[in-house]
Amino acid sequence: MFEIKSDDYSVFVGDVLAKADEHITKCYTSCHKVILVDENTAKYCLSKIQGLASLQNAEVLQIQSGEEHKTIETTSRIWKHLSSNKVNRKALFVNVGGGVILDMGGFSASTYKRGIDFINFPTTLLSQVDASIGGKLGVDFEGLKNQIGVFNNPKAVFVHTEFLQTLNERHVLSGFAEIIKHALIADIQYFTELKELNFEHIEELDNIIRQSIEIKNNIVLQDFEERSIRKALNFGHTIGHAIESEHLNHNNPLLHGEAIAIGMICEAYLSYLSGFISMEAVMEVANYINSVFTKVDLDSNTYHRLIELMQHDKKNINKGINFTLLERIGLAKVNQTCSVEQIIDALDFYKNH
Repeated sequence: MFEIKSDDYSVFVGDVLAKADEHITKCYTSCHKVILVDENTAKYCLSKIQGLASLQNAEVLQIQSGEEHKTIETTSRIWKHLSSNKVNRKALFVNVGGGVILDMGGFSASTYKRGIDFINFPTTLLSQVDASIGGKLGVDFEGLKNQIGVFNNPKAVFVHTEFLQTLNERHVLSGFAEIIKHALIADIQYFTELKELNFEHIEELDNIIRQSIEIKNNIVLQDFEERSIRKALNFGHTIGHAIESEHLNHNNPLLHGEAIAIGMICEAYLSYLSGFISMEAVMEVANYINSVFTKVDLDSNTYHRLIELMQHDKKNINKGINFTLLERIGLAKVNQTCSVEQIIDALDFYKNH
């Protein structure tokens, strides 16, 4: 187990359950405790959490999994449960799940009675390397991702990497997209190491998780409220979020990381169009990502809808569509604006390569 200190809390990574039990026993001995799960973490992870002496008597609240349920309506249900069970401000809220649970559970806890303490047990690779750091909490609204939310940190995060064994390959790869992003924006040597990673040796992920959390943590510590350098973490997300939102109503919606993988290829190409990186670098990024992720058939008839979604992106400044691009592999360049024509060219680049 190792510890990463972030702002006013710590992230513990590895075999962390004993440490979690110690922390909860020390800080929350006699308070009301509520565990938030979805149907997946209720089945695969809850027994280990309830096995902690400090949480044996905690209430369990289960919600439905999936981005389509990350809404004010679900949040209202959480608030109603807390209120009807007379949960007070001294309570502890325990989020056990992926990014949806962590985002929405943290938001619910941060706003109920103006805020109760919460801790996180991220159970997916995506949530372990992304949602575990940064304090961004919220829900989707009217088809737009993360439109309602707050910045607030948990009191602790416990990354129990054994939970990754409950995931199928598709969900592991979804999380790996954020790991690739961290390398592309901050560490070219890390990107080289990732290209040599053997996915059959899943134990290698412990060190990869640590490196990714440290990269994100170093950025967030400099710019918690995303006024400057933290925007580097948005690489791949302007186009990626639009594609993810557009696919929410499909029979088999794209996972977050699958959409971000597309976004990174497109935004690497925008980096080329903007004069920052060479076509050789674009192809290095695109070929690697396409070797990891199954190619998605983008429908050019949806481009206008994707542009419309990007125009509503919360990162935008004035009337332009704001991007984080690559100045080079391993270094991000924030606050870049691209034209609609360039964005369509980038979507076509992904579609045709």
